[in-house]
Amino acid sequence: MNVEFIRENYPELLLMDGYDDCIIGISHRFGREPIVAYDYGKVIDKLMLDGMSIEEAIEYFEFNQLGSYVGEHTPSFIETSD
Repeated sequence: MNVEFIRENYPELLLMDGYDDCIIGISHRFGREPIVAYDYGKVIDKLMLDGMSIEEAIEYFEFNQLGSYVGEHTPSFIETSD
């Protein structure tokens, strides 16, 4: 998904710096504000490209990204079967 589209149409949404290529799209939830959805596997792969082992990448991701709540526009992470 095009990050410029998100910034223009959903300026309130939170984006993770450096992970634009991991965005799947916008998640819409009943009764809640939309949020940016990231591909779980792509985020892990990107961390590994930065030099982490798979174990380090998962631990870092789970604590610092998945485990970080920054308000109602906190992004989600979707695990795909690809």
